[in-house]
Amino acid sequence: MSQNTSTSTEYNFRVKDCFLGAQMLFVAFGALVLVPLLTGLNPNVALFTAGLGTIVFQVVTKGKVPVFLASSFAFIAPIIYGVKTWGIPGTMCGLAAAGVVYILLSFLVRWQGSDIIKRVLPPVVTGPVIMVIGLILAPVAVHMTMGKTGDGAVVLFPQAKAMTVGLCALATTILVSILGKGLLKLIPILCGIAVGYVLALFFGFVDFSPVANAPWFAVPDFVMPEWNLEAIFYVVPIAIAPAIEHFGDVVAIGGVTGKDYLKEPGVQNTMLGDGLATSLASFLGGPPNTTYSEVTGAVALTRMFNPAIMTWAAIAAMLLAFVGKLGALLQTIPVPVMGGIMLLLFGAIMVVGLNTLVKSGDDLMEARNLSIVALILIFGIGGMSFSAGQFQLQGIGLAGILGVALNLILPRSRE
Repeated sequence: MSQNTSTSTEYNFRVKDCFLGAQMLFVAFGALVLVPLLTGLNPNVALFTAGLGTIVFQVVTKGKVPVFLASSFAFIAPIIYGVKTWGIPGTMCGLAAAGVVYILLSFLVRWQGSDIIKRVLPPVVTGPVIMVIGLILAPVAVHMTMGKTGDGAVVLFPQAKAMTVGLCALATTILVSILGKGLLKLIPILCGIAVGYVLALFFGFVDFSPVANAPWFAVPDFVMPEWNLEAIFYVVPIAIAPAIEHFGDVVAIGGVTGKDYLKEPGVQNTMLGDGLATSLASFLGGPPNTTYSEVTGAVALTRMFNPAIMTWAAIAAMLLAFVGKLGALLQTIPVPVMGGIMLLLFGAIMVVGLNTLVKSGDDLMEARNLSIVALILIFGIGGMSFSAGQFQLQGIGLAGILGVALNLILPRSRE
């Protein structure tokens, strides 16, 4: 009798974990699919690689950290540029190399300890690099909100109607993030997309023919990377900022659960899991992965600290990836809707970088710090480029390498 009761309790617990996992995916869904929709990647592939990456992360960290990995906003700008310049296969080569950077950093931490990362990549470097990521993307968000393509070259929708749709989506996202309660507060992006989509329907911006023509079941359109050294040189430096963010995310989830994940399973293992997940995603045509703060917020709200819940979320994501009509429906979201959401998201990325600088307590008017921050921002946003043969550095990548070099070269004040 007791054995049957125990089996029933275990079954009910697993069913509960399954539903909680689906809820975690729901929280992450808006941000997860927004990245591929903005960059021209396949949202079904992004769902699959997010699920697969989360499972890989759980295996590497021995199932000890309750996090969900999905599409990283830090790589939106390089993916957009890369897809336009080298196509998706070439861009995937660069993104796979970014994952290798995480892996190498994990071995560096394993060898020298986590303090080595803080010495090489202090806030005075990572803060402005993160700011550059957000500021470079600002024109893309504005153009799309106005009903144009990301580069502003082609008008897709009438400007007045497009701005109405985009700004209503933006307003909804802001209001839900400020006034929302409970689970609603964790899905402001999803709420903004929903309101913007309804308005877009009213204005006739949505074409449902791709949904009607799409099959219910379809294997995601996986894309294998092609060797492209130029893409590697362009993307790899950009991995600096999200690699540092990884530390913050691990500390954040540790603060929620009351455990020190920097010690067990260790940041060297969490970063290794993140790197493997990113490279694996790139080998299938998906965006790089990162830990999701939305899901961390959901963990704090539900007080469900069991990492197995994230495994169920990963399984749910992988199953949804095979629903062909879902991907087709996501791709019907009009440009102004995504543009309105991006106005806030890209600004938020910039604020994260600014907050990194502020929290560090460094004196930004001190000559050394002023030089590093100023040059990172001007080189990155101003469009400075450096080329030698096929090798080329520009934008975020150049800003990142410049920051690291200046931090290592410039002498510190005697004080």
